[in-house]
Amino acid sequence: MALSLGMKNSNKTLIQMKSKVGLLSLIKQSSCTCSMNSHYSKTPLTAAPFTRAFKSPDSNFRFSPSLFLARRFESIKAGKQLDSFGSSVNNQFLDFPGGRVAFTPNMRFISESSEERIPCYRVLDDDGQPFPDSSFVKVSEGVAIKMYNDMVTLQTMDTIFYEAQRQGRISFYLTTSGEEAINIASAAAIKNDDFVVPQYREPGVLLWRGFSMQEFANQCFGNKADYGKGRQMPIHYGSNKHNYFTVSSTIATQLPHAVGAAYALKMDRKDACAVTYFGDGGTSEGDFHAALNFSAVTEAPVIFICRNNGWAISTPISDQFRSDGAVVKGRAYGVRSIRVDGNDALAIYSAVHAAREMAIGEGRPMLIEALTYRVGHHTTSDDSTKYRAVDEIEWWRTTQDPVTRFRKWIESNGWWNGDIESELRSSVRKQILHALQEAEKAEKPPISDLFTDVYDVSPSNLREQEHSLRETIKKHPQDYPSNVPI
Repeated sequence: MALSLGMKNSNKTLIQMKSKVGLLSLIKQSSCTCSMNSHYSKTPLTAAPFTRAFKSPDSNFRFSPSLFLARRFESIKAGKQLDSFGSSVNNQFLDFPGGRVAFTPNMRFISESSEERIPCYRVLDDDGQPFPDSSFVKVSEGVAIKMYNDMVTLQTMDTIFYEAQRQGRISFYLTTSGEEAINIASAAAIKNDDFVVPQYREPGVLLWRGFSMQEFANQCFGNKADYGKGRQMPIHYGSNKHNYFTVSSTIATQLPHAVGAAYALKMDRKDACAVTYFGDGGTSEGDFHAALNFSAVTEAPVIFICRNNGWAISTPISDQFRSDGAVVKGRAYGVRSIRVDGNDALAIYSAVHAAREMAIGEGRPMLIEALTYRVGHHTTSDDSTKYRAVDEIEWWRTTQDPVTRFRKWIESNGWWNGDIESELRSSVRKQILHALQEAEKAEKPPISDLFTDVYDVSPSNLREQEHSLRETIKKHPQDYPSNVPI
């Protein structure tokens, strides 16, 4: 009798648990990964039709909160037994959490890869001309000109700051050469209220949002005006004002943070999302997988943008994974995904714009894999010619340059010409050189700043360390910078 009572209570408990816990049901996504042309009207499109089409990749699925919740919990109903079986015509199935699973008498393993690679969405050809029948979000003349201005500014800033490092004026630098379109076009497609959680190769997003050349220079020189008070390496930018989280060198740790930030936005019912960036090497980190699963389960409005530039420092993608890039990993976690030409500013802009609409409007994470190429060295500490052919680098630099391609497009629209180009590059170069000179001669943060901003009241061990440092500097002044206030 006791055994019978225990079994009865166990069944009751199981039923109660099943009525309260549900797994996200599988949503048909096959059309999300194919060419976007089948879902959009002809070129150009306004934002609304483009977004509506992308929101409904399957004609049988129309999103509404009540419908989505019903689908999510359709297989977890009070009174159902976990091992219940049913039949529909000639097939048997298991009513399992997440949806019905059909049985088959055939032993068939899922292939490790599809026969064909996931196609790459592209709008502009190598000559900057839209493909026939290409579909993209319409970009106004004003936005297009600002996009190009910022791409040129980013390119010029990288050149000058890189040279400054080589001259020994700053300790470290990292360029975005070849990836300017991903930086600027993605920034143009999101809103300033959206949180940006960067890796370290996305200063263009901050530039788009209004971070000045002087602010960039101040950070790289670590002077008194640096928001990080000189505590960070160069290029580790951050700005509360611009909703741009401070860069951290550790790979992929920012991804779970972005999901948490996105979930907070969702809980606060904000009309905003989180956007986070990472390289192909980041997909080999556990944080990447945890973040995708976390985002799917919590239905967080976050956009993951993978800059697949072919190389994780010296590790080629052939040694990084056996899957078809990063885009296929999204589906495994229930994340809608797309592959985009990362050197095509219009394609990036359109894809990110649509992804943002879906992330916020439908309450879902999105994954964008942008195929591009790191033309420069990984950092100033790297010599990429040791592991890449010079001819390979040169081909990408000359034939696939995203800045040149976008310039050809705005020129074909009559929005740009050679005279404006010369004036822009000359003006930008002067501004950057001036910012560099001002930052270089600015006073450094005082030694005391090394020990502040963590505790309200400094603990005894930190006070001891500060005293010890000051005494050491007094004894060995020749070993310490003379321009750092004691």
